[in-house]
Amino acid sequence: MFGFFSSQEDKRKEEVRTGARAPDRSERRLCWDARDNFYKCLDKHEVIDSLNGKGKATADKHCAQEDVAFNDNCATAWVTYFKKYRVADYQKKITLERLKHENASKVDMQGPGDSPAR
Repeated sequence: MFGFFSSQEDKRKEEVRTGARAPDRSERRLCWDARDNFYKCLDKHEVIDSLNGKGKATADKHCAQEDVAFNDNCATAWVTYFKKYRVADYQKKITLERLKHENASKVDMQGPGDSPAR
């Protein structure tokens, strides 16, 4: 029988990538390793946002191999999340540094489910 997938392993990998099946521990590890390798390449080329503009062009040029491995080893939704998270985390760090430089006061926030500080 000739199918689209050359093996059950390829079929499972595609199901994980599309989100049809949850990844197991070893598949998550492969994803995280591929993400970390992609991030290392982005860091090497000083790219924060690999989804847009100049950062995307630089990432496409210099980190294509790492990006392919990242996309092959992770669920598509995870790839998008990790790429957006990288930008948001950078923006958060920049904002916190700016506030620290401006001597901003820290305000403790308490939500409805939080117990009051004693």
